[in-house]
Amino acid sequence: MHNVLIIGYVWPEPRSSAAGSRMIEFIELFRAQGWRVTFASAAALSEHRADLAALDVPEVPITLNCDSFDAFLSELQPDLALFDRFFSEEQFGWRVEKHCPNALRVLETSDLHSLRDARQRLLKAAQQRAGSESEKQQQGPVAAGTDELFRVMADDDMAQREIAAIYRCDLSLMISDFEQTLLQQHFGVPAALLQHCTLMLIPTATEQPPFEQRAHFLSIGNFRHAPNWDSVLWLKQQIWPLIRQRLPQAQLHIYGSYPPPKATALHNAKQGFHVLGWAADAHTVMVQARVCLAPLRFGAGIKGKLADAMACGTPSVTTPIGSEGMHGELPWGGAIAGDAEAFAAAAVALYQDQTLWQQAQANGARILAERFDRQQSGQALIARLHNLRDNLQTERRANFVGGMLRHHLHKSTQYMSQWIAAKNRNPASNDGQ
Repeated sequence: MHNVLIIGYVWPEPRSSAAGSRMIEFIELFRAQGWRVTFASAAALSEHRADLAALDVPEVPITLNCDSFDAFLSELQPDLALFDRFFSEEQFGWRVEKHCPNALRVLETSDLHSLRDARQRLLKAAQQRAGSESEKQQQGPVAAGTDELFRVMADDDMAQREIAAIYRCDLSLMISDFEQTLLQQHFGVPAALLQHCTLMLIPTATEQPPFEQRAHFLSIGNFRHAPNWDSVLWLKQQIWPLIRQRLPQAQLHIYGSYPPPKATALHNAKQGFHVLGWAADAHTVMVQARVCLAPLRFGAGIKGKLADAMACGTPSVTTPIGSEGMHGELPWGGAIAGDAEAFAAAAVALYQDQTLWQQAQANGARILAERFDRQQSGQALIARLHNLRDNLQTERRANFVGGMLRHHLHKSTQYMSQWIAAKNRNPASNDGQ
């Protein structure tokens, strides 16, 4: 294997999102093998995107529902096609199979989108039963177990689409072992189709100021990511007032790319609630904070902000959803709380108690060392890809469900895409309709 094509749902932004950091980690891993990497995306070029040219990775803008991608694919002839999230596989998977049938097809799930969507719908349903906006924000994190999550997800279009994409690919990369177990035990996805891969670009901060040199609380996250925006609302309405009752001079600095006007409108210096927008370097601001707050009421995957906090030696307070899939049986690097009162109390305790803070910092360092070993995770992935490559036909034959789904679903997707492409080539044919 020497030629890799990554089809990005978006251009990677490692300074804006955990998904962007993870994508850069894949690129660097593949380049370290001596493989050529090409990154293609139909998304608009973003202002915070990574400098792929510096990694010797060509950027190729592509178009949805356009045969020009087929010509590009036929010329490139990749040995491996990595789809960034299942939306990319739906759009381009059938084209890769048609023009490069022997290329490995690998799905980077990023996180299980259908799980995040199910939890969001459960939260909205609980809030709809409330009366006022204040009562809605009193609703705590979604606490549904795997049986209930399965019931909500199983009848939903997104779960059916996402899991179908997993079956159609030769391998799907799972960042969360919780999500991998959910897929295997409740949806019956074969273990042979999944790879637990915790790769994420988490450079440890070389200088970590001690407790007494740090100040303020911090919260960070891309505002375009729905769980992050929801966490800011919960902070504003419920959690931060409780913290300020105990610490009247406390300050909260909220960072994140793409803040909408409704977010910046929450800024209130008198309340110590500072919405500061994009941070050019998350570690620079994280390493100065004493405590990181991540009150996520729904979500999925691994939370990059919490991994960054550990790398910066910054204890964090989060919810069970925030810590999910990150620490296994190890003690959390801070505190995990399931309601606003407990969350605020834990945040204040960490902020004031130096001994507690130092123990939390040590716990975070241990989680990174034992659960996010970059070398081990990278080597395991490369070995799995080589084994797949060597036994490709046998592995595909064993995945009969995947072959069946490719045959039927890709035909319908293919015909729809070809119809749109033909329509775009001949717009006059639609006149009068």
